[in-house]
Amino acid sequence: MRTVTGPTDRVVVVGAGLSGLACALHLLGAGRQVVVVERDAGPGGRAGRTRLGGFQVDTGPTVLTMPELADEAFAAVGDSLARRVDLMALHPAYRACFADGTSLDVHTDGEAMEAEVRRFAGPAEAAGYRALRHWLERLYRAQMRRFIDTNFDSPLQLLHPDLARLAALGGFGRLDSRIGRFLTDARLRRVFSFQSLYAGVAPARALAAYAVIAYMDTVAGVWFPKGGMYALPRAMADAAADAGAEFRWSAAAEALERSAGRVRAVRLASGERIPCDAVVLTCELSASHRLLGRAPRRPVRLRHSPSAVILHAGTDRTWPGLAHHTLSFGAAWERTFDELTRSGRLMSDPSLLITRPTAHDPALAPQGRHLHYVLAPCPNTAVGPSAGAWRDLGPRYRDGLVAELERRGLAGFADSVQEEMLVTPLDWTAQGHAAGSPFSVSHTFAQTGPFRPRNLVRGLDNVVLAGCGTTPGVGVPPVLISGKLAAARVTGGIRRRASRVRPAPAAARIAATPTAETADDPS
Repeated sequence: MRTVTGPTDRVVVVGAGLSGLACALHLLGAGRQVVVVERDAGPGGRAGRTRLGGFQVDTGPTVLTMPELADEAFAAVGDSLARRVDLMALHPAYRACFADGTSLDVHTDGEAMEAEVRRFAGPAEAAGYRALRHWLERLYRAQMRRFIDTNFDSPLQLLHPDLARLAALGGFGRLDSRIGRFLTDARLRRVFSFQSLYAGVAPARALAAYAVIAYMDTVAGVWFPKGGMYALPRAMADAAADAGAEFRWSAAAEALERSAGRVRAVRLASGERIPCDAVVLTCELSASHRLLGRAPRRPVRLRHSPSAVILHAGTDRTWPGLAHHTLSFGAAWERTFDELTRSGRLMSDPSLLITRPTAHDPALAPQGRHLHYVLAPCPNTAVGPSAGAWRDLGPRYRDGLVAELERRGLAGFADSVQEEMLVTPLDWTAQGHAAGSPFSVSHTFAQTGPFRPRNLVRGLDNVVLAGCGTTPGVGVPPVLISGKLAAARVTGGIRRRASRVRPAPAAARIAATPTAETADDPS
């Protein structure tokens, strides 16, 4: 594994999102002096927090899987996830509601899910689910250490027996057809393939290997931190500070001072100069390139994932049919993905994620009130409406979304709203997200593994990248891994520790903390 050369005693981490915080903890555990620079007033990055009246709103991810990856970062400094915050296992992980009026609770416990599938679709589909679960477990084992939790220096690293295992499992086929080998019910197939949207690819076009995301969602467990998802970055920042990290809040990195092929200091917009031996850039990939003064060289332009419209609504009531996470599927499926990724049209029959965090933490809202987060995927600004178009489009889309929620059983939603915030591609663009998408670079084959923008920067000996735009990719688990992999580039190795986080029994609560060769290095 290639690493930063020369001294690495003093490291500046630009960005206090999940990847930057994970990186800082791993660096601190390896004995480095760490300064974290963050343009916002507190930690979180994409996993931020805002207030709407008396409502506390998570502005980023709402689904937490693989908490052992966060625990690994805490363990690097002798701390633990279990020491910092209450973490609740969600049962069910999701409730899936379909256009035909049926619904299915998605359990991560195998026996409970098999029984639910039998009730929903009969014994043959239950047997198919049992075989699918076994396949997902094998797929995860074949991928995790070799293809996800690893630093790539060359595509030749793919030439390993695990590649043959992955191929034998059908990992290089198409996701939708592979899921179809186990399940014939179209509704069930959606439950185990919609996750490819996280990777920015339609199920019919995504590699079957991306079923590893379905493993995380439907097998490994879904969790919720007391205090909301923001509790995770807040606790990570606290642990890093306790371990000796310095933080500069409301401090934007303006320039990198360099000489002889190395960055010597990070200069802030305030004028402060922070000397360093190495730098880890965890900001948006395009922002990193601006700081570096050059864009990556690739045979083709980077493609970005679809974007999303999010309606945060503080209400005076809730609806009994909603679980903590509810997937509300429209009747359309293939057409929906074509609209999101190719034609650039808004979903004509939307599939939605509705999250109700107050189901497990009422303190996130004033007494007797409820918080709902409604996510509607939409095209990014490279294929769909421009960022500016959303100035007029946004309010109209919001009204249509609310009307659709009411048609799907949330009667009175419009009148129940007391506080709200609408986030559209216009807002994502204003935050610096390329193509108006918070989901960064999509996971096409040419943007995966060793073909994804790499985390070492060509032409500079001591700069490393981290975050969802680089390896391994998008989502809370990958960005936590990304921070660890970036730290390993600085320190020269990864220390793996056994996880102390285990799935809790149903309804139980455990103490824990609240996701062709390319020359793609900037040069």
